[in-house]
Amino acid sequence: MNKSRLEAFSDGVLAIIITIMVLEIKVPHGNELSDLHPLIPIVLSYVLSFIYVGIYWNNHHHMMQTVKNINGAILWANLHLLFWLSLIPFATAWNGENHFSNATMMVYGFVLLMAGIAYFILQNIIIKLQGNDSLLKKAIGKDFKGKSSPIFYLIAIIFANFLPIISGIIYVLVALMWLVPDKRIEKIINHQ
Repeated sequence: MNKSRLEAFSDGVLAIIITIMVLEIKVPHGNELSDLHPLIPIVLSYVLSFIYVGIYWNNHHHMMQTVKNINGAILWANLHLLFWLSLIPFATAWNGENHFSNATMMVYGFVLLMAGIAYFILQNIIIKLQGNDSLLKKAIGKDFKGKSSPIFYLIAIIFANFLPIISGIIYVLVALMWLVPDKRIEKIINHQ
């Protein structure tokens, strides 16, 4: 099966996710800069979620560069990932509207955790199809970031019960960890 439809569909879903998130930022009633103050938590939540969606888009793009063929399992695993990513606008809006409360930070972390697990599943299904000498397997190596992110999300979810600010810091740190350009896949592809 050709992978171009999967990539085009995924890109479209991610574009819609970002559009939905930005539409949640309502224009304030008033024309003073102080009228923007109530939007600060909403905008901060949006910025972090935009970065997360961008990270997934970037990594998904790189991962798909290693794939020659796809099968039904990859299609379903990709849909599984897109399902969890499609919940980011809800978690983002709820989090921003409620000023990063305990419950909203917990749900936000749960969505990030499940998206991370879904990405891990997709990655492993691709490796299984491509074989142990696949480009993707060579590129990810021991995959410290991929394996440690769910642990950080779980810690953040626990902290959300009593110190949601710590959860927020952890979510930002994980995003920063992934924001640093990951050249593993590019190096493998360019080497081939």
